[in-house]
Formats: sequence, C-alpha cells, structure tokens
Amino acid sequence: MEKKEVLMAEVITIANRKGGVGKTTTALNLAYSLKELGKKVLVIDLDPQANLTRCFDVENLENIKTIGHLLMAELEEESYSVEDYVISYDEIDIIPSSIYLSVTETQMRSETGSERILSEIIELVREHYDCILIDTSPSLNILTINALCAADSVLITADTQLFAIVGISELLKTIQKIKKRVNPKLSVKGILLTMCDSRTNLSKLLTEQVEEMYQGKIKVFQTKIPKTVKVGEAIYSGQSIKKYAKGSSVDLAYDHLAKEICYE
Repeated sequence: MEKKEVLMAEVITIANRKGGVGKTTTALNLAYSLKELGKKVLVIDLDPQANLTRCFDVENLENIKTIGHLLMAELEEESYSVEDYVISYDEIDIIPSSIYLSVTETQMRSETGSERILSEIIELVREHYDCILIDTSPSLNILTINALCAADSVLITADTQLFAIVGISELLKTIQKIKKRVNPKLSVKGILLTMCDSRTNLSKLLTEQVEEMYQGKIKVFQTKIPKTVKVGEAIYSGQSIKKYAKGSSVDLAYDHLAKEICYE
C-alpha cells in the first residue's frame, strides 16, 4: 500500500501595526496565487472586522462557526473538531471571522497563557496543508500576539508612505520579543511593499530607503505590489484580483510573490 505523503504547512502571519497597508488584500490574493501553484492553502481571518471573510463570499456571519468560537472552545477546553469551522471556497479553505472575535479577545486577555491558544489549534490541522496564512488586525493585541506565536514566519506589508515605514521597526521589536520569550522559531519572511507608484518621487524614495535600511538583515521582496484602482474595486466587489482582473499588473505581482515565497 502506497504511503500517503504528509504535508506540513508553513504558517505565515501577515502583519503591520498600521492599518490600510494591504494586509487583507495580500492574504486574499496570495492565497489564490499559491493555490495556482498547486498548494493546499488555509486562510485564518484573525480580524474582528472580518473583511477577508467577506471577500470569500461568506454570508450570515451571525449563524456560522468562526475563529472566535474556535478560540473560545480551545480556551474553555471543550471538545471540538477544527474541520467544523472550516469553509471551502474556490478550493481554498478559510476559517472565517466575525465581530464575535472581539468577545473572545476580551476573554483571552484575562487568561494566563492565552498567547498560545491559536498555536494549539493550528497544530491539529497543520499536516493537511502546504501553507497557512493568518490575516491580523492593525493593532498589537492578544490576537496578533497569538498569530505571531503560532507562526513560522511573518510577512510584513507596508505601503510606500512614511508612517507605514515607521511601523516596520516597531513591529520588528515585537517580533524579536516574541522570538526570545515564546516562539524561538519565528522569523521574518520579508517586507512586501504595497501600493507602489513608480511615478511619484516619494514612493521611489521610500522604496529605496527601505531596501537600504534592511539590506542584508531582512529580505525585502523583489516583488512590489503596484498602486491601482483595481485592488479597491476587487475588494469592494468581494473578489480576489485573480477573479476580478486576471492578468492585471496586480494579479501578476501576487503570482510573482507566491513564487518568491515558495521557490527562493
């Protein structure tokens, strides 16, 4: 009898302490590009705003099991099956989110050792996937700390605006603390520059600045995500860029990013 190959997912947390820098857009579109490379992908929406969940066409959030309920089940040491919380859409698995995650977060803040709860859940399904992507909220709360404690690596998104660049160094300090105290395997996958507009001097200057600042220390992805209205339009219509504008510059950029992550 032929032995079935066991997958062992790389867990990548997508993070930045600043909002509006393309975290959710990256989680969504990277998942689709990884799927096109033949990867089995699980996406976890760890943001109570649930923007990523809506892009996977998940409706009636009040009536479905979400990551908030799953974390609560682990917190309360109830018996559960992670598969019951997973929804499949376009051959990508997602554990959705809802505003209920805010309730869970409040409960987690008062529990000792709660920073490892997501890790416990992920270990139960890790062997079923090639890649697990975690989308986080733009604040350093107990949920984001959970995502960093559960991750093998962090993909930092930053648009080419000054304040987003400043946010990188703040996040790196947090990553170092978590690596030292809780998760020694944690590494930085790289910095992904988003919303790049090669026509503006500021965008070009800040791109150069980031590459110079972290050269030799942290990978800055060769792939840069271009600034285009298609990204906003796709998110507004609740679709990935691959469905909304296949073959566009942004779609191709995420395909290149997926290859950088998998093969370099």
